[in-house]
Amino acid sequence: MPHQITDPDEELQGPELQHKASWSSALRFMVVMAMLLGLLYPFVTTTIGGWLFPEQAQGSLIRDTSGQVVGSRLVSQTFVSDEYFIGRPSAAGNDAGGVSGSNLAPSNHALRERAQTDATSIAQREGVSVEQIPIDLIAASGSGIDPHISLPAAELQVARVAQAREIDEASVTELIGQTLENTGWLGSPVVNVLRLNVRLDERFPAATTTSSITPVE
Repeated sequence: MPHQITDPDEELQGPELQHKASWSSALRFMVVMAMLLGLLYPFVTTTIGGWLFPEQAQGSLIRDTSGQVVGSRLVSQTFVSDEYFIGRPSAAGNDAGGVSGSNLAPSNHALRERAQTDATSIAQREGVSVEQIPIDLIAASGSGIDPHISLPAAELQVARVAQAREIDEASVTELIGQTLENTGWLGSPVVNVLRLNVRLDERFPAATTTSSITPVE
């Protein structure tokens, strides 16, 4: 029986073609997915988000009476003046770029000392006993930028804020009610500290210019 002579180039042609076809398919898949996930998907979600939720899509920004941005409803800020409501402690320094908790265990000595120091300071500032302080004014949030405090935490600060601004407590309490956010069945009503302080400045301007809220650059 005669032997069939085959060309070595023909023997390699099959595997080489398969190899080239695999690379070609992979390249086409990469290009399609890059277009889909890198361009089309972000464009669609951004467009729809901006259309359905224009405020949230822009960062839930808070503006003062002049229209300048003073912050976001999603990010806490540091307030120290008696003319303002003060939010929760923050392990991140209320820095949205460094979101984090303290990661300290309940048994950690440093956490206990920090909580005791804060509780003593709050009690002196508000003129109450440590036992009267709501826990959210002592316990830092997990994110470090929680913009809310509980209703009892806001009510605890009414007397100080009213005295510092030389207004009656009923007016301050009324503003709290106007800025109260109902979380529904997920939890108790909360107060956005920045939003409340901005409303305070609108209705009852701070006595000193150094106490006013600074616009965000």
